[in-house]
Amino acid sequence: MNPATKDISEYSQSVKAEALVFSYPTNAGTNVVAVDHASFSVNKGEYVAVLGRNGSGKSTLAKMIDLLEFPDEGALSVFELDSSAEENFWSIRSHCGMVFQNPDNQIVGTTVEEDVAFGPENLSVPLPELAQRVEKALGYVGLLEMAERQPSSLSGGQKQKLAIAGVLAMQPQLLILDESTSMLDPKARDEFLQLVGRMRHDKGITVIHITHDMHEAFLADRVLVLEHGKIRLNGTPPEVFSQVEVIRELGLELPKWAELLCEVARIYGIEPEKSAFLSEDCAKEKIRSILQMKLPEGVEREALPSHTVSDQVMLRVSNLSYSYDKKGKKTISDISFDVKKGEIVAVIGHSGSGKTTLISQLNGILRPLEGMVEVWDEEEKKYISTEKNTDIKRIRKHVGLLFQYPEYQLFEETVEKDIKFGPKKMGYDDATCDSLMRKSLPLVGLSEEVLSRSPFELSGGQKRRVAFAGILSMNPDVLILDEPAAGLDPAGQKEIFGYIETLRDQGKSIVLVSHDMDEAARIADRILVLKKGEQKFFGTPDKLFATEHEYLSMRLDCPCLIKTMEDLAKDRPEVDPLVFDVREAAQALVFGNKGPKEVDAL
Repeated sequence: MNPATKDISEYSQSVKAEALVFSYPTNAGTNVVAVDHASFSVNKGEYVAVLGRNGSGKSTLAKMIDLLEFPDEGALSVFELDSSAEENFWSIRSHCGMVFQNPDNQIVGTTVEEDVAFGPENLSVPLPELAQRVEKALGYVGLLEMAERQPSSLSGGQKQKLAIAGVLAMQPQLLILDESTSMLDPKARDEFLQLVGRMRHDKGITVIHITHDMHEAFLADRVLVLEHGKIRLNGTPPEVFSQVEVIRELGLELPKWAELLCEVARIYGIEPEKSAFLSEDCAKEKIRSILQMKLPEGVEREALPSHTVSDQVMLRVSNLSYSYDKKGKKTISDISFDVKKGEIVAVIGHSGSGKTTLISQLNGILRPLEGMVEVWDEEEKKYISTEKNTDIKRIRKHVGLLFQYPEYQLFEETVEKDIKFGPKKMGYDDATCDSLMRKSLPLVGLSEEVLSRSPFELSGGQKRRVAFAGILSMNPDVLILDEPAAGLDPAGQKEIFGYIETLRDQGKSIVLVSHDMDEAARIADRILVLKKGEQKFFGTPDKLFATEHEYLSMRLDCPCLIKTMEDLAKDRPEVDPLVFDVREAAQALVFGNKGPKEVDAL
């Protein structure tokens, strides 16, 4: 039984922070300042988005509000209660709910319903109310039918929904979301954000949402931007995002419609006024007015980068099926696709659609129940198959797999040893291992200075780069990447996708699992869509998003850029809205992207 908690029904400020300071000790005996004299307040019922680069102090700030950490200096009150006073501990904790970025960090039950019950049970919620809360929370997140399953059997996205349900069952007054939508598919993310909106409306809860998604941030009442533990910006979304140069300087990005506005304005050599950033509608209206202007003399269509794909098929999957169920229920069924040399194939689909199960079979971690996986062996000039045990080691030489949480692949004492581990296991001599290791570093933006450090002392983004380098050091022909940019700030995501494009241009073949529709559509040559373990589509991005009812039936969301372009192209017959890159979209609006015959035919 928890100690009695104070009644907190009468308060107007959910959070008030004054000059908060928090430092983490390091193995070297020094301290790293994570939060540096941060002052801000959050009113009751307010929705505040917290932005900033990885390592800027966002999660540390959230942990202090939830009393998981305590400040070294400064004052913090939650629900107008002094967080440093011991008698206020349970009153604050029992009304705060926090959903972490990695759901595995907060799953404790042996079944789904037991895990959801854990929080309210520890708050002494009696039966039958406890059972009602569990059922209602699972229904909210779409896991009611999985109530008796083990959490370990869920996909990454389903685990995130489970963590969310566990917090919702506690009926918090303050909900803290730490990148808790980063592993959800677009439809599940939208459903969750709608749920949060309903909770705010119905129950008056306060939301503090740490996110790297700028479109999510624009839904907030107010935005805080952190840099090196300091609060750099604090204002409404339009006030914050209209400071374009500052946002970019901080390693963040704008919503796609705002990026498009800036790019069109750049072509015309003008600066859009701050009022254009009030909403997407304001931005589109400004774009329309700019397009009515005369182009400055000498401005011409810019050449955009392109690449070619070889006809050589490097990976071929035929009629693949797999089941974890002893009763024979298939997790994936009859999947067929191929990946060519120098091609990026994106694998998308809702959480639990079978994406991770599929890619785990591409280098033999799992063996197909039915069907075949074949990999081109350039040395032997033939295909080798995961059907043969003798071929598995050769296949893993050609196919490298980076898991959803790549930092979990790190285990050696130093970064150097970790990156060299794969090549050594493949039988390369020391000199070759060293050469492969050093060649992998610049491909992921690492310097040799990091080699002597422990991988566990690095930031989250650095850990991900080291894990990536460990795969690249084996020099595979095909790279399988499972959500490689999830949880990274916009600058980090841009860097990771830049590395992927560089590898593609060097002739590597990439299979990319992603929930980011805009980035998947922009970067992929072809897209494979899975729904409930079945293959629903395999083809080019423009074919996938050409017909609305088709992609909606697959539980996919249209890329944000296309939504904006479709509206802007309604009265511009020379513009095809199916473009996936902001620069290309701006060029299309200014110069058109349809040939004369296509325009005449409309």
